[in-house]
Amino acid sequence: MTIYDELKARGLIAQVTDEEEIKELINAGKATFYIGFDPTADSLHVGHFMALCLMKRLQMAGNKPIALIGGGTGYIGDPSGRTDMRSMMTPETIQHNCDCFKKQMSRFIDFSDGKALMVNNADWLLNLNYIELLREVGSCFSVNNMLRAECYKQRMEKGLSFLEFNYMIMQRCDFYMLYQKYGCNMQFGGDDQWSNMLGGTELIRRKLGKNACAMTITLLLNSEGNKMGKTQSGAVWLDPNKTSPFDFYQYWRNVGDADVLKCLRMLAFLPLEQIDEMDKWEGSQLNQAKEILAYELTALVHGEEEAKKAQDGARALFGGGAAAQIPTAELTDEDFTDDKIDLISLLQKAELVTSRSEGRRAIEQGGVSLDGEKITDVRFQIEKSSLAGEGRMLKRGKKKFKKVCVK
Repeated sequence: MTIYDELKARGLIAQVTDEEEIKELINAGKATFYIGFDPTADSLHVGHFMALCLMKRLQMAGNKPIALIGGGTGYIGDPSGRTDMRSMMTPETIQHNCDCFKKQMSRFIDFSDGKALMVNNADWLLNLNYIELLREVGSCFSVNNMLRAECYKQRMEKGLSFLEFNYMIMQRCDFYMLYQKYGCNMQFGGDDQWSNMLGGTELIRRKLGKNACAMTITLLLNSEGNKMGKTQSGAVWLDPNKTSPFDFYQYWRNVGDADVLKCLRMLAFLPLEQIDEMDKWEGSQLNQAKEILAYELTALVHGEEEAKKAQDGARALFGGGAAAQIPTAELTDEDFTDDKIDLISLLQKAELVTSRSEGRRAIEQGGVSLDGEKITDVRFQIEKSSLAGEGRMLKRGKKKFKKVCVK
């Protein structure tokens, strides 16, 4: 099976332009392609994870990835999927987030010996002359067509700022610049970016001639990835300080029965034949498939050792096995008042809730237990001495828990 056929079999490809040319380049390992990442936070999340896995697959087949960090477009913010304007970030925050992205991407992509590039679009966007941009790029696009794009249509009633309206033009500049500077002949992205990507291809061909090699492919990256990237309690981050390896493992261990094989095909680096065999699995066997998914993806992001700890911890907690590496929240003397801490504060310290109001609701709704005992009193307090030694097990709902102890 060719790499292009494998991408289709894994359910990644949604639509393409110039399919035969794209297929030929990818299969021959001659594609120089880019995927963009806007630095809206100081960590990549599970939605980005899909793009990183794709880049890794294509690089393994001999193609050259360009990871484009949106240090320039980050000044504006992508309106796609937004009901309001993004908060504007300072230059210092944008730079910090870019630096964090670089470190995380290196776990997936081999940047040694020119095998891949990491580029920041601030290098050309921040130096643009606005009048020149309007004349050279703005003249190539129809406002009518831009307003028909989904990313703008959904904002028209609530209001679309002129700042955000410029995002599409700036993003289209990226492909044009990467084509000229690095010989980038292909762009990848989620299907919510299709109109922007077509615009980048159109710009190259209008400026450099219709025979210019510029091709577009969209995947199920953002449509599926953004759903995967969010949970009820917030984003699932790749940074272990924001989402622990154990919580990352548990996130994938708890995917729905209908999604487990789809996730394995899209994200895991197991042979398709092995995954196809799991199509026959049902009932309790699906839990085994979820364990395989959780282990494989945790090992990919955090390493084999952390994946093994997370798996052992989950089996010990939910399977009744021996004690293992269960996630722990360590409290200090400063966390107590008169050697006591209230339950809501304990939930916050254990990062099981993000606010006191959320903690209060969880307790009142009967979703909080301490060492297996349900607690519904929002004024309940815990003695410091009871958290000494091995600590106590604090749970919110069935799947969120931490062992809490005194440091």
